[in-house]
Amino acid sequence: MTKPAPPASLYDRAHATAKGIQSRLNNPPKIAMILGSGLGALADELDHATRISYAEIPGFPVSKVQGHAGQLVCGRLEGIDVAVMQGRAHYYEGWSMEEVTFPVRVFSLMGINHLVVTNAAGGVNPDFSEGDLMLIRDHLNLTGENPLRGPNHESFGPRFPDMSDPYDKHLREKAHAVARSLSIDLKEGVYAGVGGPSYETPAEVQMIGRVGGDAVGMSTVPEVIVANHCSMSVAGISCITNMAAGLGNETLTHDEVKETADRVRDTFISLVHGLVAEMAPLL
Repeated sequence: MTKPAPPASLYDRAHATAKGIQSRLNNPPKIAMILGSGLGALADELDHATRISYAEIPGFPVSKVQGHAGQLVCGRLEGIDVAVMQGRAHYYEGWSMEEVTFPVRVFSLMGINHLVVTNAAGGVNPDFSEGDLMLIRDHLNLTGENPLRGPNHESFGPRFPDMSDPYDKHLREKAHAVARSLSIDLKEGVYAGVGGPSYETPAEVQMIGRVGGDAVGMSTVPEVIVANHCSMSVAGISCITNMAAGLGNETLTHDEVKETADRVRDTFISLVHGLVAEMAPLL
């Protein structure tokens, strides 16, 4: 009996997927973006766009969460070629951390060195309000998991990657400069990533605030850890779509998240447009 071939390694699978995507594009993307709940409208801003359903991309998990279109949109924004994930998969949907972060591995092997991540988040800092945009300075991994657990893939990065500047300081400076030029009141703070899918209890929200969290959500942290493992520079933006449990006057629903994201859509799009333009000298 012929011995079955061993399964392809993570690197080999990501490399094959990267080549497959590149074969469908005229120009190589320089920046990758991951758009969170209700923020996918930015992908509609791209010129000369190529849209590829996640279902057509080997290894890409397909999210079933409302507000996530589930397609990769590649085109030009501010004259720069970008690859935009219009929606993401989440750990709480049952995907493994490796599956959730697989697209970031693919982007790295496509030669992309800069990643912009966005999300909808609950406000923990009492100085925040619904509709605020928060530039992520740092994060707390409260998921109980790490996407780098298990055998290390040296082709991507070291066993123990440095996380002292997970959200690139220079990109944060550029984002603040753009916000000032557009008269956007851009907050800055620490994002706490939790597993979900239940919203946090008031006691959990109090705990997050006491340990330094300014906003809380159910995504982003795994992708940013893997991006740092792959030596990618990261900028992160949270849309504060609601105040977390115990800080607001209403029960929390996903519809509220989408409604607030829709309300601040134009401000969010303007900020990202400006940030991409400012990133041009780095590419």
